[in-house]
Amino acid sequence: MARTIQEVLDLIIAAVPGAPQAGSVDVLKSGDPAWEVTGIVTTFTASMDVLRQAVELGANLVITHEPTYYDHYDSDWLAGDPVVQAKRAFIEEHKLAIFRFHDYWHMHEPDGIITGMVRVLGWEAYKQEDEWMVVVIPGMTVGKLAASLKEKLALPIARVMGEPEQPCERIGLIVGAMPGDFQIKAFERWHLDAIICGETAEWQTCEYVRDANALGFNKALLIAGHAKSEEEGMHYLVEWLQPKVPELSITYIAVGDPVSLL
Repeated sequence: MARTIQEVLDLIIAAVPGAPQAGSVDVLKSGDPAWEVTGIVTTFTASMDVLRQAVELGANLVITHEPTYYDHYDSDWLAGDPVVQAKRAFIEEHKLAIFRFHDYWHMHEPDGIITGMVRVLGWEAYKQEDEWMVVVIPGMTVGKLAASLKEKLALPIARVMGEPEQPCERIGLIVGAMPGDFQIKAFERWHLDAIICGETAEWQTCEYVRDANALGFNKALLIAGHAKSEEEGMHYLVEWLQPKVPELSITYIAVGDPVSLL
């Protein structure tokens, strides 16, 4: 059964409560909605490596969580930039359709990104029904938590604030790049012992945690990196989407952390 790009997108959006929404960034960024889908790639971000692999796979629909041209709202401030122009030329040459799946995947019930992270960490039994960003793990410590993240998320190192033996049973999953004020308020809002975040504001959240520990409040912060904190959610998207389009090949392509350690 042949399906068009638009038909696949309609299936996805119909499965998200409250979608579509005016002003959402989740729209087709390139390509023609009338094209027949030859294959689907899911990924955290449509990097050049991902796009080249999609071409090799013969897949013409790339579903990405993050923006393709380095701006959340697709503003045109980089329109004349040579990197943007070269990337756009590649996308157009190879007739790639790129759909951003950000707002709606977080709106899904449960949040698709957090679901993917929880599943790969094996924490399904610890999720809180009324606090969707919180897990409660009896006996957890900062050291054990860091070791688990390194193993399950393939982190080369764990960036941690807090002592290894420090208890941290109530853990907030503040993935991606939430603002520092949101992260700080989350400690009190959900009575958290620790937060796992993607990115953080070092001058803000880190200094709050430093002072909290100096004052005896015993808080912990574990910084996984933006990509590492969210990409398992886009991996999970394959399992979620495949039953809706069983005749299409869907491949997850990991991008990993863009920063190397020397």
